[in-house]
Amino acid sequence: MAMAEPMHTTTETATSTEMLTLAQWFSPAFPIGAFSFSHGLEQLVDNGEISDVIQFRGWAEDILCHGAGRNDVLFIAAAYGADADQALREIDERARALAPSRERLLETAEQGRSFVQTINDVWGTDLPDLCYPVAVGAAARACGLPLTATASMYLHAFLSSLTSAAIRLVPLGQTEGQKCILDLRPLCDELATNVDQPLDMLGSSTFAADIASMKHETQYSRMFRT
Repeated sequence: MAMAEPMHTTTETATSTEMLTLAQWFSPAFPIGAFSFSHGLEQLVDNGEISDVIQFRGWAEDILCHGAGRNDVLFIAAAYGADADQALREIDERARALAPSRERLLETAEQGRSFVQTINDVWGTDLPDLCYPVAVGAAARACGLPLTATASMYLHAFLSSLTSAAIRLVPLGQTEGQKCILDLRPLCDELATNVDQPLDMLGSSTFAADIASMKHETQYSRMFRT
């Protein structure tokens, strides 16, 4: 299956207006329901595999570098470079197929649907139903936002959402959570500057996190949808 190549825009510098737009897109106030998803973290806390900030930080770093974080920014870049509806649909199908569990598919599909609806209503675009990272890439292209800044802000919002879940679940203190975000922030920038890669570079090795998302489907008592 032929995939669109990412556009070579990793050296663009975002203006203050563009950064404010991205800050709005990835704010907790943006209605995608991110607060209701834990990415399988709830299961790992429930079975005792994550019980402090050190364990959470290691898990979050792995998710960013070797799991959904890295893959999502590649999908953002591919969608950003898609110059035809058919190419965008193929990228979206591949992103959905890569979801390792029913709940992880729910997570990306529901957030993507809500994101697209708001972007279309507020920014006047005409994006189709897409999973979350593909929707972000397509929206950034449609709104003329730079790719690298979009990918970096997306990852920072993803990390912040995971940390918010950890603060409630582990539980972590607010200060511990903010220190964790600060420590991992350079990874967001590093991954965002390496998005100009074909989708052949997709891959994940976060097997424990993937299995946790599967087990969460039948967890007896839970706060989160994933």
